[in-house]
Amino acid sequence: MQNIGKYRWSICALLFFATTINYMDRQIIGLLKPVLEKEFNWTEKDYSFIVMGFTASYALGLLFFGRLVDKIGSKLGYAISIILWSLAAMGHALARSTFGFFVARASLGVGEAGNFPSAIKSVAEWFPKKERAVATGVFNSGANIGAIVAPAVIPFIVASFGWQEAFIYTGALGFIWLLFWWFLYEIPQKHKRLSEKELHHIQQDDGKVEMVFQTEKISIVSLLKMPHTWAFAIGKLLTDPVWWFFLFWLPSYFASSFGLDLKKTGLPLIIIYTAASIGSIVGGYISSYLIKRGWQVTQARKSTMLLLAFCVFPIVTAQFTHQLWVIVGLISLASAAHQGWSANIFTTVSDFFPKEAVSSVVGIGGMAGAIGGIAFPLLVGSLLEYYKSIGAMNTGYNILFVVCGFAYLLAWVVLFVIAPKLSNKKETTQVLTTA
Repeated sequence: MQNIGKYRWSICALLFFATTINYMDRQIIGLLKPVLEKEFNWTEKDYSFIVMGFTASYALGLLFFGRLVDKIGSKLGYAISIILWSLAAMGHALARSTFGFFVARASLGVGEAGNFPSAIKSVAEWFPKKERAVATGVFNSGANIGAIVAPAVIPFIVASFGWQEAFIYTGALGFIWLLFWWFLYEIPQKHKRLSEKELHHIQQDDGKVEMVFQTEKISIVSLLKMPHTWAFAIGKLLTDPVWWFFLFWLPSYFASSFGLDLKKTGLPLIIIYTAASIGSIVGGYISSYLIKRGWQVTQARKSTMLLLAFCVFPIVTAQFTHQLWVIVGLISLASAAHQGWSANIFTTVSDFFPKEAVSSVVGIGGMAGAIGGIAFPLLVGSLLEYYKSIGAMNTGYNILFVVCGFAYLLAWVVLFVIAPKLSNKKETTQVLTTA
């Protein structure tokens, strides 16, 4: 961490706050589910379709923004993204029906899809390979901070003003961030105050291998021929839905299983997402530390991800206890491990692809993760609706926790089988160039 200069820290801070706002806007509907389902008479299936509307548009948006950011740059691409999602977030206040919420969530999904392609590309531009997992872990922890802040402040806003104002106030935060981003961000090569020493440190992994892409176009077809692309995409497909489940259904889970209302649900969620925030940074630090100790990049990433997959697994034992704080502990460990996993799997993209292709690959993998996020709510909604009808709601959640526990181990096995010997960036570049 000591090698990260002040300008890289400022970039990391901007990415962190954007991701925080992104997840605040994303999570509000989960927190307000008990309120909104009463006002609009939602069933579990109604809510799952609203979630699907978000994830479907998020999937398409990821592919769109992945290509757009690679073409127009992270500065403008991020700005377009946050304008779209902030307007959509505020637009929830105008919804007067289930369909209205579906439209608002779908619009939010398109805009929010630009966050990670832009952020990962910015990290690739500003950080050398050995520091990228740490930087990714830091900004990715914003997802958890957003999830911590939301349950702490949303109940107060709702109680004081109403649910519409909760959407308006949080949505407006994006425009405040945009001012800082537009006037402070620039790529290292154009940054006027960046020292030559720090620029050299940032570009220590760059060379002739990547320079070829300044004039040659990298197509989606060529990226899809790479096993690394598929390894990343399938890894996201299997694990992203778990985090979506935690975001959108945990407030409802605590309400139905432990009788916690909106105001009392906050503390368990704050604990869970605080743990996730720590896990994001620690997970990124572990692999970066191993690389600095002389481990090969692939060995460090995969070893760290296997450890994190084992840390998620204990959540399958949630079915054997009815103690609230034991459950909170198990979910906290799983959430921390997920975010550490996320920091590492995102970093594998910048490890093995040139900067000019990073956003596109993140978009492809993110779309795969979102497709999983589309399918999983169908299972969640149907399962919970069935067990709710027979008075055994906890059984439905316990089944889902078992699925979550095995997902990461399966994803790690798939990653190992598809790309057991990930090539270096030079070999990746040669394939892309000749594709």
